[in-house]
Amino acid sequence: MEPVPIISVRGLDFYYGLKQALCAINMEILPRQVTALIGPSGCGKSTFLRCLNRMNDTIPATRVEGKILLEDKDIYAADYNVAELRKRVGMVFQKPNPFPQSIYDNVAFGPRVLGLVHSKTQLDEVVEKSLRDAALWDEIKDSLTSNALGYSLGQQQRVCIARVLAVKPEVILFDESTSALDPIATGKIEDLIAELKKQYTIVIVTHNMQQAGRVADFTGLFWLGELVEFGRTEKLFTRPDKELTESYLTGKMG
Repeated sequence: MEPVPIISVRGLDFYYGLKQALCAINMEILPRQVTALIGPSGCGKSTFLRCLNRMNDTIPATRVEGKILLEDKDIYAADYNVAELRKRVGMVFQKPNPFPQSIYDNVAFGPRVLGLVHSKTQLDEVVEKSLRDAALWDEIKDSLTSNALGYSLGQQQRVCIARVLAVKPEVILFDESTSALDPIATGKIEDLIAELKKQYTIVIVTHNMQQAGRVADFTGLFWLGELVEFGRTEKLFTRPDKELTESYLTGKMG
């Protein structure tokens, strides 16, 4: 029996002013799987990712048509709680963006603001678990009060992942989150994604097709604002249905 999608995208169009950036996107994202979005620069994949937790709302003169259902509720409905959405669908950005404060305070930020904990002991437990789940605890457990900006970019990115995990999301969006990292740090994040998918649904945007092949269960190719092809990664990479997909994957286009 097929699992029920956690996110269903139906006929999604997205506009920056008069410019249409996404056209008639349909996609189902399954729980506890990694979905990768690939395609050339400017093809709409990051715009699409930001639609999934309404980060595009902060950009003036943008417009959305169609539906995105998170467990059957339309996240663009007028009465949908956007703060609750961003708790359930967290995001890790392209460049590490820890707050200029201690590692502890970075990870504790969400639980404090949202009132998810009621004692210092509870907060300590959440911070430790989040850092463990982000594969960072053993490296920094003796320096939780030191400034997060004093660490390597790879460690800063894992602080940001721990910060997302601390509010117990259901879905985590990674927007080219290894593009600023060296190969060793990138490998650590990829290993972490493989571990995190046991508990979370993950959607990644990547320019690195090899990365999609390594970490993703499903992959979608975006091209000029359209979703050209979407399916199981292994099939899409070895037996694509569309000629454009094959041309992109083999380097003939893009």
